[in-house]
Amino acid sequence: MSSEPKSFETAITAADFSSDDYCGTSYAAKLLSLSVATVQSLVEKGEIEAWKTLGGHRRIALKSINAYLTKNSPQLVRPDIPLKNRLRVLLVEDDENTRELYRCQFDDWDLPIDCTWMSSALEALMDIASMQPDLLITDLSMPGVDGIEMLRTVKRNHNLSAMQIIVISGVSAEVIAGRGGLPPQTRLLQKPFNADWLQGYITALVDSRRQGFAGSRR
Repeated sequence: MSSEPKSFETAITAADFSSDDYCGTSYAAKLLSLSVATVQSLVEKGEIEAWKTLGGHRRIALKSINAYLTKNSPQLVRPDIPLKNRLRVLLVEDDENTRELYRCQFDDWDLPIDCTWMSSALEALMDIASMQPDLLITDLSMPGVDGIEMLRTVKRNHNLSAMQIIVISGVSAEVIAGRGGLPPQTRLLQKPFNADWLQGYITALVDSRRQGFAGSRR
């Protein structure tokens, strides 16, 4: 029996909801040792609890992942899923080949990242407030709402003030400055991006998150 995922916007208003209660489909697939397509199928069948964001992206309930493992693969059960160590990344890029390049790089790095991939700034604006990623990586030249407009909107949201921003674009710094520039503390990389730099930067964010979590438990 099919069970359509509930609204994520409804889920996050629940009194007992925590931002550490969910993950994206890719991270869920890693925890379950299944393909992304199989996880999506389990969600549609109602075997794993999930919600859908306004943009149609699935958010998977972590408690339901362990419930599924307990029932079907008890040897894989992870009662101590490192929620707070996981870095939530939102990557916005309209070119499919470039998105796939990023995806391959992230998989090779094997870092504790829960990455959501979006193809437009408008799509990102629909979901970013509820997702509250730790890191936003975005292009600038996109049809419709472009990256500069998106960043201006995002910076008006105080709930996203701690979010790190990396812009990876072929647009020159002079052109960007002519359009009013980027938000303070935004890091600008020119395409083609330096994969080693990006890996080092994300690794540092992950390490910082781990240290902060370890310190809070003392």
